[in-house]
Amino acid sequence: MDPVLAAQMGEAVAEKVLQYRRDESGWKTCREANGVCISWRPSVEFAGNLYRGEGIVNGPPEHVWDFVKPLTGSLREQWDENVTKFEIIQSVTDTLCVTRTATPAAAMKLISPRDFVDLVLVTKQEDGTLSSNAAHVEHAQCPPRPGYVRGFNHPCGCFCEPVPGEPNRTRLVTFFQTDLSGYLPQSVVDAFFPRSMAGFYANLRRAVR
Repeated sequence: MDPVLAAQMGEAVAEKVLQYRRDESGWKTCREANGVCISWRPSVEFAGNLYRGEGIVNGPPEHVWDFVKPLTGSLREQWDENVTKFEIIQSVTDTLCVTRTATPAAAMKLISPRDFVDLVLVTKQEDGTLSSNAAHVEHAQCPPRPGYVRGFNHPCGCFCEPVPGEPNRTRLVTFFQTDLSGYLPQSVVDAFFPRSMAGFYANLRRAVR
């Protein structure tokens, strides 16, 4: 992928995800338990929903980041039950890359294995917040593979934010905006994401310990 184009696309995606973080309007809570709140609003990118998760994870942002970062050395395969394979297809810079993420069958196998190819930009803000910002791209080195339905991530990401006065805690805010593709009943999709996101927080908290 052309580095200049990749950089431009990465910055555009990061700006959109930051807008999601700042815009508190229109969110509807669909699941809340164990200190984690999952909410949604209609996506403006596709005929689906944008989901937001928010919860506190014990550990400073840099430590929590090691478990969620979508870069070389990622620990996601070790703890995230929704990731069976994570690989770097192209490293553009230290903070910009193209990744492939494979996911297992889900919802009693109503959802077959998926894979996603994304351009990912990592940023760090002045207050110490670390974020990943991702969206689907086509890449010549990663065509569709047998056994997987190719899904599409519209602008999505996560923020590992410092908690004021509590240096050993992190506010983790996540955004998912995924077209799973295939012929899936909308009710299956709507039930899957809130449950999957709640599991993400539960599994991450156990891993960070």
